[in-house]
Amino acid sequence: MSNQVFEADLTWTGQVFEPGIQIEVSEGRIVSRGLLGLEPTSRLERQALLPGFVNAHSHAFQLGLRGRGELFPSGSGSFWTWRQAMYDLVSSLDEQAFFDLTERAYREMLAAGITTVGEFHYLHHSAEGEDFAFDDLVLSAAESAGIRLVLLNVYYRSGGIGQELADGQRRFRTADPAQYWRRMDTLGARLRGPAQSLGAVAHSVRAATPEEIAAIHREARRRDMPFHIHLEEQRQEIEQCLEGYGKRPMALLNDTLDSLEGVTAVHCTHSDPQDMARFLAGGGAVCICPLTEANLGDGLADLEAVHRQGSICLGSDSNARISMLEEMRWLEYGQRLRSETRGRLADAEGRVAAELIRAACGSGADALALATGRIDAGAWADFVALDLDHPSLRGWEASTLAESALFGAPDDVICGTWVGGSKR
Repeated sequence: MSNQVFEADLTWTGQVFEPGIQIEVSEGRIVSRGLLGLEPTSRLERQALLPGFVNAHSHAFQLGLRGRGELFPSGSGSFWTWRQAMYDLVSSLDEQAFFDLTERAYREMLAAGITTVGEFHYLHHSAEGEDFAFDDLVLSAAESAGIRLVLLNVYYRSGGIGQELADGQRRFRTADPAQYWRRMDTLGARLRGPAQSLGAVAHSVRAATPEEIAAIHREARRRDMPFHIHLEEQRQEIEQCLEGYGKRPMALLNDTLDSLEGVTAVHCTHSDPQDMARFLAGGGAVCICPLTEANLGDGLADLEAVHRQGSICLGSDSNARISMLEEMRWLEYGQRLRSETRGRLADAEGRVAAELIRAACGSGADALALATGRIDAGAWADFVALDLDHPSLRGWEASTLAESALFGAPDDVICGTWVGGSKR
C-alpha cells in the first residue's frame, strides 16, 4: 500500500504554524515531515493541522455524573456532594451502562480533538463480585470509538489510610500487588492492536500503603511502564496522611520510591514547594485537570516551579466538560489568577500558546510513554485540524493563529481528527 501524504494550509511544527509542510505516513506512523515535494493524498484546504491532543487523565464512566454533583445541600462542600453522587452512580452501573458511558466519553473526546486518552481505570468489578468484568469493557469502548488508549489500570485496596473498603469501593478492589500484576498480564494479552497499551497506577496514598505503592512502581519500572498516582488534590488527604504517616503525600512518595522517572502525579493542588522541587528534580511530572479541579472547588495549583523545572500535562478527569481547548486556556488563566504576572506559562520567547500546546500534546504523550503528541518522524500519525474559515478565527494571521484558537475559539473550530492516519 502506498504511503499517505497529508498537506494542510498550515501545520504546527513545534513552535509556530508553517505553510507548505507535508507529512508522509506509513502504517500509521509519520516517516517524514517537511517541504517534501510529494503529491498529497489528503489536501486539507483552509485547515491548520496540530498534533492530536493527549488526555493524560480520564475517568470515562464519570460522564454519567453530569449535573448530579452540582446541587449542594446546605452546609455541604462541592467535593463531598460530588463524591456521594459518584458512589451512587457506581452502584447503579451494569456492564452495558458502563460501556455506553465510556464509549460516549471517548467519542466526545475525538470530537474535541483528543486522539489519545490515558484512562485511569478503577471501577473493575460488576455488582456480582470480584470478576474484573469492566476492564475489558474499557478496551472494547476505545476500540469501538477509534481512540488511542493507554489503560492506566488502578491498584485500589483500602478505603482510606488504615480503613477497609466500604460500599461502592468494593467494586474497585484488587487484593494485593501479586493479583494486580496477574491481571495486568491478562489485560496485556487482550489489547486490541497497536492503538492500545497499559500503564500502572496506585490510586492514592489513601487506597494503597507505601509498601504497596513501592511494589507496584518497582514492577512498572521493570516492565518500562508509566506510573501514575493521585496526589494532594484535597486538603483532607494531606491531613489524613500526616496523621497516618507523619508526612504529606508527596513527601511520602519522594521517600518511598527508588526513582521518580516516569512517575506522573495527578492534581498536586496543595503541594508543598519543597516537596515539589524534590519530586521534579527526581524526574517526576505533573498532570493538571483545570476544569474538574474548578468544578470540585479544589483550588489552583502553583505551577511556577513545575513550568520552570518539570513537565505539565493535562487531563479531563471527571469529564464534566470534555474540551482540551478549555483545559488549555484555564490552565493559563488559573496561573494568571494566582499572580499579577501575565502569561506565566510562556516559553522563552514569550509564547503562551506553544507551552499550552506542549502540555496538551507532547507532555501528555511523555506521561503515557507514547510516541505521539508531535508531528515528527517516528511519531504516530495522530492529528487534529482547525477550520480556518470558522467565524471565531476571522482575520487570523499565521503568527497569532495558535493564540486565536486557544483563547478565542469554541470546540467546533475543530473540523477533523486522525488516529494512526485514519480519520475519525
